[in-house]
Amino acid sequence: MLILIAGPYRSGTGDDPVKMTENLKRLEAPSYALFKAGHVPMIGEWVALPVWHAAGGETVGDALHEEIFYPTAHRLLELCEGVLRLPGDSKGADND
Repeated sequence: MLILIAGPYRSGTGDDPVKMTENLKRLEAPSYALFKAGHVPMIGEWVALPVWHAAGGETVGDALHEEIFYPTAHRLLELCEGVLRLPGDSKGADND
């Protein structure tokens, strides 16, 4: 199964890149266990970040960021067969 791992990425960070990187590491933490169980883990930021960079993204939260990040998660949800929702406040994950 393709499993979307959802949880805090940007929420609660004040857009601090160090905190966002820490949150991404938390999102990635269960990925190996999912893989070992025969699944393919997916995190929206794994897709959205390179798309955003390729489009010229520079400032978290700008119009381009909003255009890419949430829609990427919604498109992935159409492909994923399950969601692993990690603890923590997350507007994006709650909308997923």
